[in-house]
Amino acid sequence: MKKLLFSSFVVALMSSSALAHTALMSCFDNGDNTVTCEGGFSDGSSASGVQFTLIQNGKVILEGKFDKDSTFTFKKPEGEYEAKFFAGEGHEVVVKSKDIAQ
Repeated sequence: MKKLLFSSFVVALMSSSALAHTALMSCFDNGDNTVTCEGGFSDGSSASGVQFTLIQNGKVILEGKFDKDSTFTFKKPEGEYEAKFFAGEGHEVVVKSKDIAQ
């Protein structure tokens, strides 16, 4: 019985911690034809190593991962595009180019 209670407690603890943070990303135009996106989680966790994708006209034009500082810098493409932070199901953020300011 103690084993069952302990297992239930561990599962409940893992479930609550999995829901305890939200993915966040903001992007800004550097004014030199590059854009930097900063990612992270609402609990302060780093986005280092998290997947970054740049999408234009429904096609992936650039893929990479956030660096040790949780940033990703890319050359600004011509036209409209979307920057996507993807850390797994339920942890995805998309920023449209029209929402990126200098």
